[in-house]
Amino acid sequence: MRREGWSGRGSANRDKRRPVVALSGASGYIGRNLLEALTADVEVIALSRNGDERQDTDTVTWRSCDFYAAEDAVSGLAGADYTVFLLHSMMPSAKLTQGTFQDMDVILATHFARAAQKNGIRQIVYLSGMVPPDTTKDELSRHLRSRLEVEEILGSTGVPVTTIRAGLIVGPQGSSFPILAKLVRRLPFMILPRWTRTRTHPIALSEVVNALRHSIGREELAGRIVDIGGPDVMTYAEMLDQTARLMGRRLRFLPFPWFNVYLSRLWVSLVTGTPKAMAYPLIESLIHPMVASEEHRIEGLSDGRIPFREAAKQALEEEREQAKEARKQKDGSSSGAADAAKRVARSDVRSVQRILLPSGKDAAWAGDYYVQWLARFAGPLFRAEREGAVSRLYLLGYRKPLLQLTYDVEGSDPGYACYRISGGSFAKLSTAHRGRLEFVQIGGTRECVVAIHDYVPSLPWIVYKYSQAKLHLLVMWLYRRHLAKVQL
Repeated sequence: MRREGWSGRGSANRDKRRPVVALSGASGYIGRNLLEALTADVEVIALSRNGDERQDTDTVTWRSCDFYAAEDAVSGLAGADYTVFLLHSMMPSAKLTQGTFQDMDVILATHFARAAQKNGIRQIVYLSGMVPPDTTKDELSRHLRSRLEVEEILGSTGVPVTTIRAGLIVGPQGSSFPILAKLVRRLPFMILPRWTRTRTHPIALSEVVNALRHSIGREELAGRIVDIGGPDVMTYAEMLDQTARLMGRRLRFLPFPWFNVYLSRLWVSLVTGTPKAMAYPLIESLIHPMVASEEHRIEGLSDGRIPFREAAKQALEEEREQAKEARKQKDGSSSGAADAAKRVARSDVRSVQRILLPSGKDAAWAGDYYVQWLARFAGPLFRAEREGAVSRLYLLGYRKPLLQLTYDVEGSDPGYACYRISGGSFAKLSTAHRGRLEFVQIGGTRECVVAIHDYVPSLPWIVYKYSQAKLHLLVMWLYRRHLAKVQL
């Protein structure tokens, strides 16, 4: 079996500078395991939202990095030769999140791809989901369609991308396998909808980590898609049955083909306690067969050797050990919980909407035109003024602006326009304030994502949520409709 990577290279390279890999999502489920595997061979820049709170080592440098911020993305990847993209946005990232996870993923991927290009990154390695053959993009579930869109965005700036596609990853944390284990643990019998007969290619977490690790730095994998899977191809019903047996349970099954995927996602979320934001997109994807294709097979990477039963047994054992450790540390709080608490305390807002640009226009045009359109749209109750790079929105009869936006000339370009929220009675500013309005064009398309990030309103939260926040959605809906009618 041919499995090259850092450890597979000649001794002549050992005397040279160790390669530097920037690992996004380093504190996450996959990232933590990959970080441990990488440190023997490379220097790692570990990127996390709370990276400054982590302790550096001889081979790992932690950096705080919010990939929703373009400047963070550029500074986060600085100094790296290669990078790994492990970001997703199913869960809300602010106290109020308005927008779909697909549009949030667009922003993360676009900032990441542009930052990789600016830093001269030689390769992006991306962990994606298995995409069934002979299925159009429009036929895919929301989750898989988003994963495919991210893949296209990452490659849009010319940086070589290697995409590792996996089906169900069998490990003690993450998403899919823990949901499956909770179903087995909590139900006396299992209703089997039609999707439980869908074939998938489960793979052990350790083999996903190996595939990622041994893809980094391989020039022959530039622009390649690599499907990975274990030795077993199974239905979800078979995985439920084997997991039940490993738990010492005899789970009764009740075939019920009329229980469609939309009812299933609600049922799974209620039974397992998985948030709808995560459970719904994942369950919707189960209608698609996820089996590694021969076309995307790479020797030494694609063919996992750990059977599902063995991987599931190890995952359940690790889950029990982690539960014991968690009970011992009841009084401690995870970095994720601390980060969530900070966001709640800040009462910040992230609002993201997608628009279609007129032919031949870019993000810079969309931002400039939005300010002009707002000045016309706002009257007569509101009025908008522009003075150089500064735009202000006023309520009729008041001299103090409700909101002030300052165009970031240095940080913007044709594909990305940034307006800093620099004042106004509607905004709560501080020394750490980074509120901004962004226009982010999706590479190679006429689509543009318009987003407010890190905005902290000055209105009482309940008032803001049901007034200003709703008004913003209405304004963006009207702007999108207006652009559809623009003829230039």
